[in-house]
Amino acid sequence: MKNICVFCSTNDVDKKYIEVTEQLGNLIAKNGYGLVWGGGNRGLMKVISDSVQNNGGKIYGVTLEFLKGHRKMTADEMIIVKDFPERKKLLLNKSEAVVLLPGGLGSLDEISEVIELKKHDFHLKPVVVLNTDKFYEGLKIQLERMEKDGFLSKPLSEFLYFANTPVQAIDYIRLSLPRDSNLRG
Repeated sequence: MKNICVFCSTNDVDKKYIEVTEQLGNLIAKNGYGLVWGGGNRGLMKVISDSVQNNGGKIYGVTLEFLKGHRKMTADEMIIVKDFPERKKLLLNKSEAVVLLPGGLGSLDEISEVIELKKHDFHLKPVVVLNTDKFYEGLKIQLERMEKDGFLSKPLSEFLYFANTPVQAIDYIRLSLPRDSNLRG
């Protein structure tokens, strides 16, 4: 089974983010993907994992030792690690694609590392930023500026794709993944 890693928040947030997260979880499961996520059972992490499970999908969590009390107990698999670098490495290694949902500093840290690794060809996985309600418009503008001013060694389109809807995100992943997903990373 191919898995999609989703970076998102454990905070309780506005309904517009919850609805999009539920839609993405539904599409992940309905398209035959599993979910790899931070293992949390709060906020958008709970929403995405519930949505995938409720639609028949498998969920695989990677949480931190100090957060294990907040992990989802019904996950198909839950790995508990000691630190953030180990967590990020496992999240990427257990997935064939990555989606960033609206989130905080942790989500931004995770996606920055994934993009940097892709820039250096450590993986070839599709990376999608779900730009719900233009949440990541500032990030998009900044990255486009980096490209325009020569700070990126490759075109931005080789690093990531900005999607406005969960359907666009899943369609991009589906079209980007080879039939044999033996991708590095």
